[in-house]
Formats: sequence, structure tokens, C-alpha cells
Amino acid sequence: MEGETIELLSAVEDHHGGIVLSVDQPMDSTLFSSILETSMSNWRQQGKKGVWIKLPIQHSNLVDSAVKAGFRYHHAEPDYLMLVRWMPDIPDTLPANASHRVGVGAFVVNNNKEVLVVQETSGKFRGTGVWKMPTGAVNEGEDICDAAVREVKEETGIETKFVEVLAFRQSHKSFFEKSDLFFVCMLEPQSFDIQSQTSEIESAQWMPVEDYAAQPFVQENELFDFITKICFSKLDGNYTGFSSVLTCTSSGKKTYLYFNNRDANYLSAFKHEQA
Repeated sequence: MEGETIELLSAVEDHHGGIVLSVDQPMDSTLFSSILETSMSNWRQQGKKGVWIKLPIQHSNLVDSAVKAGFRYHHAEPDYLMLVRWMPDIPDTLPANASHRVGVGAFVVNNNKEVLVVQETSGKFRGTGVWKMPTGAVNEGEDICDAAVREVKEETGIETKFVEVLAFRQSHKSFFEKSDLFFVCMLEPQSFDIQSQTSEIESAQWMPVEDYAAQPFVQENELFDFITKICFSKLDGNYTGFSSVLTCTSSGKKTYLYFNNRDANYLSAFKHEQA
């Protein structure tokens, strides 16, 4: 009918020729299907490419309607589900969901050449008698250097200061079929009295580094043996890892840059010359 207003879903354009819409108000699924179909037709005429629908968990009744309209799951968080659809008849260039989980391990040694180690109450090392360095996952929005310090504090009660990233490894088909990045960090202890976390840690102690390296599990596992040798090389002054420096991106966001500090003096001098 002439003059009739066609209702469209409220959405915003992204920076890549696509559309992002968030459903903020309750809506009947049948009505949503109708408005979504009209909106899609309008966006297609405008030459839009990818369409993203962010569905809060309280509007989960609309998932079926979105899937029937050709949308697929992209990722989920505790409070929402993100669905996406690629519209043009050209190769789909939408970015995939995050592919990696990030973990940290902490190599902490005191002045007596003793390394901080723990035995876990769960996981693959439970009941094995293996003493290992404190480890854990990096939280969303958390920097690697801060995560290592936090994990040591949570598991052992020991206060530490980040020194370097000594090494990292990448593995695949790990947690929920995702890839995994694991960073081995050297930390300097700021306290020494252990107060282990009873919920996850069976026991914690300062162990002579030689005893740690002599464990059959360490010697028979190529990866753990290699990591141990790297850590010991650092103690002997024969290895330089990656220090952190707080920098600013072009968008003004603060972020840490990790770099080999062997040439730190040269870099400082170069930066001074450029100033």
C-alpha cells in the first residue's frame, strides 16, 4: 500500500561491508522471521556482505528462525549466541571464530636454586606424584605477564614479579578441539612462604632444581625436558628470553610488546636518537 512503512531490524554497519544487529527487545519468532526476511532483502540490495546477529540468551526463542533464514552459529559466550550469514555469491571471507586458547607456566626460582613446584588434585597429573611448575589459562582481557603472576599467587600464595617469556609452544586439537598456545614465563619471587590452594593443589614446595630435572617424567618427556634445559640455561646466564614493554597502538590502546632484551641498550639508544 502506498505510504506504508516497511519495518526493518535495527542494525549498524561494520568496517568490512557487513551488518551487525543486536536483538534487545523480546520478539515473537514468527514476527522476527518476517522482519528478518525483509531486512535481508534490503541489505542485499545495498550490497552488504556478511550479516551478524547477536542474540542474548533471553531471546533464544529466535535461534530457530535465524537458522531457517540461512544463518549459522559463529560463537557463543555465557550471555549470548552470535550467528552469521554470508550473502553474496562470492567466496565467504568472514573471519572464523577464535581458534586458540592461551596458557602460562611459571618458572620461579629462589636464591637457594630451588624451583617452585606443585602437585595437582585433578587433571592428567593427578595421583602421579609428578611435581610441575604452576600453570593455568590466561583469562579474557588478561596479559600473559599478569596471568603468570596471578596463577602463582592463586596456586601457591607466593608473590612474584614477571621477568621474561622464556619459550612458547603451540599444539592442536586440544581444549574443545581448539589449538593451544602455552607460554613458559620466568618470575622472580617476592615472598617465600607457601600457602597452597587446597581446591586445585594437593601440595606445593620449593624443590632443588636438580631434583626437579631428575624426575623420570621430565627426563622421559621430550617437551618437558627441553623446557627444563631452557630454564636452566637462563639460570646459568646463557639464555635470553622476551621481556615486556608497555606500548600504545595506533588506536590508543595499551598493549604489551614482548622482545628479546639482549639488545635492550641498543634499542633504548635508538629510541633516544629518534626522539
